[in-house]
Amino acid sequence: MIKSKLTAKGQTTIPQPVRAALHLSVGDEIVYQIEGERVILTRVPQAPVDDPFATFGEWDSEADHAGYAEL
Repeated sequence: MIKSKLTAKGQTTIPQPVRAALHLSVGDEIVYQIEGERVILTRVPQAPVDDPFATFGEWDSEADHAGYAEL
């Protein structure tokens, strides 16, 4: 059994084995489903991001990503 503690602000850290099992990373969303005395924690699948530059491979360098990051 994996445990974590609740802070005074109602926060907890999701333990690393749980993050690994759900393939969680920074910025991922999770869903809580309550079933009686149990809660099921699930990762929300990320929708594919529409990349306007995906068609143009010549515009897919790191410099291009940095240059267009805030558009």
